[in-house]
Amino acid sequence: MNLSTQLKELGLSPLNTLVGSAHNLYKMPFDTVNEYKGSVIADNFNYHYENNEFYRDLCKKKNISPQDIKSFNDLAKIPLIPVQTFKQCDSHLLMTSKLNEVEFEMRSTGTSGIPSVSRRDRLTMDSAFDSVVTTYREFFKFSRGMGLFLFPPTEEMPEMGMVKALNVFAGLLDGSVNLVKKITFNPEKAVEVLQSWDGKHTRHIVGPPFLVYRLIKYCMDRNIKLNLEKNSFIITLGGWKRFTGEEIPRAEFNELCHEYLGVQSYNVRDMYGLVEANMLAVECHKQEKHIPPWVHVSMRNPHNVLEEVEYGERGVIAIYDPTSISYPGFILTEDVGYLRKDTFCECGRNGQTLVYISRMPGVEVGCCAINLEKFIEEKEKGMAIKGGI
Repeated sequence: MNLSTQLKELGLSPLNTLVGSAHNLYKMPFDTVNEYKGSVIADNFNYHYENNEFYRDLCKKKNISPQDIKSFNDLAKIPLIPVQTFKQCDSHLLMTSKLNEVEFEMRSTGTSGIPSVSRRDRLTMDSAFDSVVTTYREFFKFSRGMGLFLFPPTEEMPEMGMVKALNVFAGLLDGSVNLVKKITFNPEKAVEVLQSWDGKHTRHIVGPPFLVYRLIKYCMDRNIKLNLEKNSFIITLGGWKRFTGEEIPRAEFNELCHEYLGVQSYNVRDMYGLVEANMLAVECHKQEKHIPPWVHVSMRNPHNVLEEVEYGERGVIAIYDPTSISYPGFILTEDVGYLRKDTFCECGRNGQTLVYISRMPGVEVGCCAINLEKFIEEKEKGMAIKGGI
């Protein structure tokens, strides 16, 4: 009898047990964790197969049924949903839950202006918040400090995935200030706020790389050097490419954070995620992105996405996320990366670690951060033109 069956007989949720045991799972042998997550992902597949006509038809076309998905070794057979499907006008067909059960819609608008919409019911929202908070606590241990949030407040952009995920930090800190208001960012105000907290709080900066970089550039141009506390973090989400296509060099970014903000490079942490999944791959102090131990990532051959490639080989990122109940969380992304061959990290954790490289060639660059930057640039240009008249 496997762990999943044992927990069910006790009236407990195997998935919730795994999410609540994240710290212990990171210390367990890799194969043991694979057995556990394989079981809950197989259960999740069975649920969607039985309750989602659209997905069941997709599986039947590929000649896959719950009898074929029993354990971790079978996961690669699970039919994937291309992420662009969430942008289609009939994306509601992806739903396993009924539309009247949807609690929240999360969106990310690409540069084409077509939103990717992922709808979550109550159970999915419960699991999503549990996953995010557990992950943040595992890697940051926040319970005090002040957050300088370089992203809009949720009341301005409540459906933007990046804003929703990053705003969870507010509940883990003593206080926070959102400094992107009405699609504008004033770096002078950001410096003033950070200086006002000096000697009173541990100061953290959270936001997409381009806005942190803007703050650094402001300090560079005025030779301002802040000295944040030893335990201060700079936490980024949203990718390193700007809407212009220019890339922010990570190594240079780390050095500038140390020189102008006083933050050690090992406390500069990036995260990988997408609107359609509930997981965040968060960097440890060795700056390796750890996949949550209840989620599985598979790398696929870019020329044949049905084929899985080995650890260490570059491929298209596919995500198996069992926390998604409202729709199948088996997603083929448009992102390229690879998994580290060594499943033991120097930080002391076991598990999959992801190296994100880029979007697939030919795919438009578009995400929450990129569109936020585009909106800010357009508004600033408009203000400049108006001010010059």
